[in-house]
Amino acid sequence: MSAAGPPSGHALGGRAPGWLRSRVAQGPASPGARLAETLLLLLAGLLLATATVNDVVRQTHVNHRLDADKRTWRAYTGHPYKNLSVSQDVRGLSTREIVCGNTSPGGLKERVQLCLVITGPVRGGRRHVSGGWYVPPRLEDERRYRYACFGAAVAEGLCPR
Repeated sequence: MSAAGPPSGHALGGRAPGWLRSRVAQGPASPGARLAETLLLLLAGLLLATATVNDVVRQTHVNHRLDADKRTWRAYTGHPYKNLSVSQDVRGLSTREIVCGNTSPGGLKERVQLCLVITGPVRGGRRHVSGGWYVPPRLEDERRYRYACFGAAVAEGLCPR
């Protein structure tokens, strides 16, 4: 270990650029500069507060929509299953989700799954089912495994045939 401690703030002396020098070396700030700095800090704080509120509101809407999607799947199929997988557009460019669940009791993906394409606003706690397809047991919801497509899924080419 070296006996020398960390360099002091004055070690840079006159070599540091003006914006890095300590206030003691620069002298007192002018009232105009202090006002400008205060306004910039307030504007930055306001921007961060607005972004935070916007993010919280958006997440609240997404959570509300996902709850409605699960309710829609349960109402459409008549199955009260809790283990449903929901795929959503993570970029936030659309409000279209795909909800998949078993068609008979069993663990997630252990039975034939029914996947529904759910779109539109939440009305009465549910959303519109625009189409869907089936997926065989123990397989991921990939386009090549989908069969018996119906509704908008056929028109959008979401199934292999």
